[in-house]
Amino acid sequence: MLAPMPDRVPSQRAARGRAAHARGMRAEDAAIAALEAEGWVLRARRRRTAAGEIDLVAERRGLLAVVEVKARRCLADAAVALGPRQRARLLGAAEILLAENPDWGRAGVRFDLIVVDAAGRVRRITDAFRREETGA
Repeated sequence: MLAPMPDRVPSQRAARGRAAHARGMRAEDAAIAALEAEGWVLRARRRRTAAGEIDLVAERRGLLAVVEVKARRCLADAAVALGPRQRARLLGAAEILLAENPDWGRAGVRFDLIVVDAAGRVRRITDAFRREETGA
């Protein structure tokens, strides 16, 4: 007969994952508040597609912003955290999203990056990248 397994203590890795998830959610909350304060209407949050997930989608006066949110210790670190593979993933996910919602973005679509630092400061980099910059 096997001895019963002792209760598992959550691993440090799992604890770090939960903490990172909580930081990401807080950063997204801050990003949403900043967008809404500027008159943007949130269309989607954490929208999953076959190509990947989009953090936020917001629209104002027909302009659709596909938004990636990055939280880091400082704003500069967050601003450089969006790599080429993520940009390509966002492009693919946005294509799927727009096909599913053809009435969104009638005045155009852009890709924004919202960065949040450890103190909760929020900055938006509008039109952070374009399709031709990703090689897609």
